Amino acid sequence: MAFTGVKVFSATKAREREELGENVTRWIKANPGVHVTDKIVTQSSDREFHCLTITLFYRHPEQAAAAR
Repeated sequence: MAFTGVKVFSATKAREREELGENVTRWIKANPGVHVTDKIVTQSSDREFHCLTITLFYRHPEQAAAAR
């Protein structure tokens, strides 16, 4: 599916990683009408840091309606 926007959420600290899902949910609620077309969850780490990233691909409301 085509997309017109990308939103990236990323966290390296344990507490931030625990809250990442809530941050994604808040963003979706704050952007009504945005149609998420795909998502990618990525984890990376080295000896000291663990990074969790959630990438959302979406269409803006007017383009989502036009695609139907």
